[in-house]
Amino acid sequence: MKLSPSTSGTFAIAPTPFHDDGRIDAASIDRMTDFYRETGCAGVTVLGIMGEAPKLEPQEALDVASRMIKRAGTTPIIVGVSAPGFAAMRSLARSVMDAGAAGVMIAPVPSLRTDDQIVGYFRQAIEAIGADVPWVLQDYPLTLTVQMTPGVIRRIIQDNPSCQMLKHEDWPGLEKITALRAFQKDGSMRPVSILTGNGGLFLDFEMERGADGAMTGYAFPDMLVDVVRLSKEGRRDAAHDLFDAHLPLMRYEQQQGVGLAVRKYVMMRRGAIASDAQRKPASSLSNIAKTEVDYLLARLARTDKRAALEPRLAQAS
Repeated sequence: MKLSPSTSGTFAIAPTPFHDDGRIDAASIDRMTDFYRETGCAGVTVLGIMGEAPKLEPQEALDVASRMIKRAGTTPIIVGVSAPGFAAMRSLARSVMDAGAAGVMIAPVPSLRTDDQIVGYFRQAIEAIGADVPWVLQDYPLTLTVQMTPGVIRRIIQDNPSCQMLKHEDWPGLEKITALRAFQKDGSMRPVSILTGNGGLFLDFEMERGADGAMTGYAFPDMLVDVVRLSKEGRRDAAHDLFDAHLPLMRYEQQQGVGLAVRKYVMMRRGAIASDAQRKPASSLSNIAKTEVDYLLARLARTDKRAALEPRLAQAS
């Protein structure tokens, strides 16, 4: 299944599982892929920023993506192919599409400053990977430092028919979603899917502004799935009540420098991966921090029963 403007739902941003010694944990890739499918995710995105992609060798990146694509079956897999040079981007993009990926995700390089530079960069990127590859435009100025206005995003989408989706991760960004949907409504921009990141922190209102779903790495994708569903059903209070129960843990995850460590620790506690190890250089959680996360998990389990730890997954191999 290839990406299209009608793609919607929750696409989990997957971490890359490692053994404690830094080797890629293939068995955990399988277990994690099953976990995402069992929690109701519409798809999975691999080799994003959360996936520690810059720490992987080129063959490792292809191996990780290919294994997940094979394990996922009919579940769409998006592969992050951002790279400093277009040759590496093209090689990975063509390889994963041949392996069965639904599409690729491309982020701007941090050196871009002017609107014309940004638009020109994506035109060259698509020339490199091929206009037949469906792709996701990643807008993440907080990390990438590239500011894309709604007008610039419209130019990129209009200039590149193979762009099927925007990963919206600006902060604050609610007005940007409204502006883009207004462009679509007045006919000045063709329809695209909009999935949102930001750790899920604004998903409740992002859905109300016109987002089609979530694309983030919060360790409870099942909650994201249900918030997206409830929002689409018009059950506003139910969506916000469920979302609010998870806010303390989501806030804890947003600490700069340790967010991935928190997510991997929770994923390990849930049995989705065997180890919370990151490949060096990396941050880690102190013992005190782990007890704080455990406390938040215990509180969460009292309000959202699905958040209770699942030993069945933990014992899976």
